[in-house]
Amino acid sequence: MRRSFLAVAATLATALPAALPAQVPTPTDHFGFPMGAAGKLANWDGLTAYYEALARTSDRVAVDTLGPTTMGRPFVMLTITSPANHARLDELHRMQRQLADPRTVSNAGELERLLDEGRTIVMITHAIHSTEVGSAQVAARLAHHLASSDDERVREILDNVVLLQIPSLNPDGTQWVNDFYNEHVGTEFEGRSPPWLYHFYTGHDNNRDWFTFYQKETQHTVRAQNDWHPQIVHDIHQMGGSGARIFFPPYIDPIEPNVDPGLVTAVNQLGAYMAAELTSQGKQGVVINAIYDGYHPGRAYMHYHGGARILSETASAQLATTVNVPRGLVRGGREYEASQAAWNFPWPWRGGEWGLPDIVEYQFSGAVALLVNAAKNRRFWLENFYRVNERAVAGWESWPAAWVIPGGQENEVGVQSVLRILTMGDVEVRRAEGEFSAGGVTYPAGSHVVVMRQPYAAFAQTMLTVQEYPDMREYPGGPPKRPYDVTAHTLPSLMGVEALAMEDEPEVALSDPIEVPAVEYRLPEALSGPNAPRVGLYKGYQEPMIAGWTRWMFDTHGMRYDSLHDVRIRAGSLGDDYDVMIFQSQSERSISEGNALGSLPERYTGGLGEEGRAAVREFVEAGGRLVVMEEAAEFAIGLFGLDVGSPTEGLSTTEFYVPGSILRVDLEAGPLSSGYDGSTAAWYWRSSRAFTVDDERVEVLGRYGQANPVIAGWILGPEKLAGQPALLRARVGRGEVIFFGFQPNYRGQSIVTWPLFFNAIAGERLIG
Repeated sequence: MRRSFLAVAATLATALPAALPAQVPTPTDHFGFPMGAAGKLANWDGLTAYYEALARTSDRVAVDTLGPTTMGRPFVMLTITSPANHARLDELHRMQRQLADPRTVSNAGELERLLDEGRTIVMITHAIHSTEVGSAQVAARLAHHLASSDDERVREILDNVVLLQIPSLNPDGTQWVNDFYNEHVGTEFEGRSPPWLYHFYTGHDNNRDWFTFYQKETQHTVRAQNDWHPQIVHDIHQMGGSGARIFFPPYIDPIEPNVDPGLVTAVNQLGAYMAAELTSQGKQGVVINAIYDGYHPGRAYMHYHGGARILSETASAQLATTVNVPRGLVRGGREYEASQAAWNFPWPWRGGEWGLPDIVEYQFSGAVALLVNAAKNRRFWLENFYRVNERAVAGWESWPAAWVIPGGQENEVGVQSVLRILTMGDVEVRRAEGEFSAGGVTYPAGSHVVVMRQPYAAFAQTMLTVQEYPDMREYPGGPPKRPYDVTAHTLPSLMGVEALAMEDEPEVALSDPIEVPAVEYRLPEALSGPNAPRVGLYKGYQEPMIAGWTRWMFDTHGMRYDSLHDVRIRAGSLGDDYDVMIFQSQSERSISEGNALGSLPERYTGGLGEEGRAAVREFVEAGGRLVVMEEAAEFAIGLFGLDVGSPTEGLSTTEFYVPGSILRVDLEAGPLSSGYDGSTAAWYWRSSRAFTVDDERVEVLGRYGQANPVIAGWILGPEKLAGQPALLRARVGRGEVIFFGFQPNYRGQSIVTWPLFFNAIAGERLIG
C-alpha cells in the first residue's frame, strides 16, 4: 500500500514556491467535461490520474493502491478527511479498532474517551457493476467536492468523518465499458454494452463474492474493511430505468436473522434520512422499503461486522446516453406502485427524459446526505457500532456456544475453504490442542473451534448454520414473493464439510486464532496427466456469468482448456483438437443465434448457426463427449432428437418454485459418482431443472431426493421435484452427452459437486 500524496508532496515542496499552492483541479479541468455530462465517460486510466492529481494538490486526500486487479490494473482507495485528522490518522485507526472489539476497552472512562475523540469511519464503494456507469463518474465529482469545497457542511464532514472511498470495485470493467461506449458514441451502436463479461470471471456476479472472497477485487476491499471496520458502508448501484428514480433502505423483509437489530434500525434511519434529503431538494421518484431485501450475505458483508450497509440504486439510462421513458411505460416493483403516491414513495416520477446528468446528480446528493448524517450523528454511529460488537461478544441467545469443524475429514479442500472464508471474514478460529468430547462424540486433536463470544460471530453463524427461508406470499394462497437473490448459503453443505453447533464451549485447550489458510486446489490426475482429455469450453458473445465462474474454477485448478468461440466451432473438425466440449447454462436460442445482426458490430453477432450445430453433432457422433448444464440441456436435446422432457414445465409459481436452494441428489453407482457415498448436496436455482426420460439411449445417473429434497433454503411444491432425474447420460453414435440438471459450479461455492463435474469431463475411459 502506498500513500502517493506524501511522496509527491515532498517533491512539489522543492519544486514550487511555498506561496503558490497548487490549485485543486476540477474534473472539467482534467477531463475536458464535467462528471455526468451526457454522452461522456471517463475511463479508469483517466480517473486514476485524476485521483493522483487530487492527492498532489489537496491536503485532504490520500491515494492508496491496494493491489492489482484481475487484469493487472491498479485498485485504489482514497482517504478523505480534514488535514487535522490526517495528521492523527494512525491514532484514529487504533481507536476504531478498539471500538470494533469491546474486549480491548478496559473501562467506562476509556469508552467515553473513544466515543468523544473517535471519528465516524465511512466507506463508499463505486462501480462494482460496470454498465452502471454513473457511479464511477460520481466518484470523481464527490472526491473533488470534498477535496476543495469550503462549504460549511463539507467542513463538518471533514472534521467528523474519515471517508474511505473506493472509486471502482471493478476497474477492469470500468475501463472496458467506458472505452466501448466512447468508441461507439454517434454510431448506431451508441449505448450498447460490450458483448463480454465486464468482470473477467464473474460479470455481474462480482457482488455475490462477498463471503467467498475469490476475486482479487473482493479481497482488496474486504481487507480494507477488516482493517478499518467502518461504521457505514455505502454501495452505489443502478437499477432498471422504468420505475423509481432512486432506492434507499429500509430493505423489505426478510432480513437475515443474524443481522443485529441495532444495525437494522440504524440502516432504516439513515436510508430514510437520505430519502428525505433528496425529496427536500425537489428530486422526484425516491423510494424506500421496496425492491431489495436484506437476506443474502453475499451482498452485505458489513452487516456481520458491525457496519450499516446502505445500498442505493439509481434508475439507469442507456449507459451515458439519455433516454425518454413515456409515462405509460413507468412501472413499479416489489412493494410499491410507480403510478401511486405512498408512504414509501411519496412523490412519483411520471416519466420523461432521464440521462447520466440526472443519475450523477441523484447519486452525488445521496452520498453527501449520508456523509452529513455520519458527521452530525458522529457519537451515535460510534456508540451504536460499539454496542453491536458488545452484544456479539456477550453472545446471542439464538447462537450456539461454539461451532466445531471436526478434524480428520476426507474433504480437505472443502475444510480449508471453509476455514479460509471464516478467517478472511475476521472470525477467530482456533485449533483444539487435544482430543475432547461433547454430546457423546469424541473429536480429535486438531479439530477447529469457533467460540461464538467474539465480535464477528454473526458472520460465522450465517455461514455455518442451515437456512430455513420463510414461505412468503404476495397474498394468502398466492404466488411466492420472489427473493432478490437466493435463499441458501450454508457453507458446510455447499463445500461437503461437517460442522457442528455446540451447546457448551469445548473443554479443551485451544490455540491462538489461526491465520488464513492457503487452499491447494488439486486437479484430478485424470485431467492433469498425459492422458488428460482435450477440453473446449464454449464462449460466445453472450457468455453467461456461470461460464465465467467455470473459467475461474478451471484456472484456479490449473486445468488446460480452450475457450471455444463460434467461429472455431463453425469451422468443424472439432474432434481433431478436442475430446470434450462444455456448454454452461445458456439457452438454446442464445447458443444458436447469439446477438442479432445490427445490434452490435458484425463481428459480435450470430451464434453457432446451423453450421456450428452440425459441427457439434458430428463431434459427438464421432466419439466426442458433450457436457451440458441446466438451460443448455435444451440445446443438446434438440440437437440429437432425444425424448427427454421436464416434469415441472408449465407449472405456475403457486405450484412449484425454487428460487435458489441446496438440495439432496441421490447418485447411481458408477464412474461419474466416483468419490461419493450415494448422494450429494447440489445447487438448484432458477435455471436448474429436472428431467423426464423416455429414450433408450438415455441413462439416469442421479435423482433429486425423495419426499422433500431441500437441505437448506426453500422449495414450494417439493413433491414436483422429489425422485425426478437430475443427472443423465445419453449415448449418441460413438459419443455421449452428460446432462446436469443442477449447477455443479455455482459461483465457485458448490465445491461438493466439483468432483462430479471433473468426472464428467474425464469420462468413463479415464476414471473407470
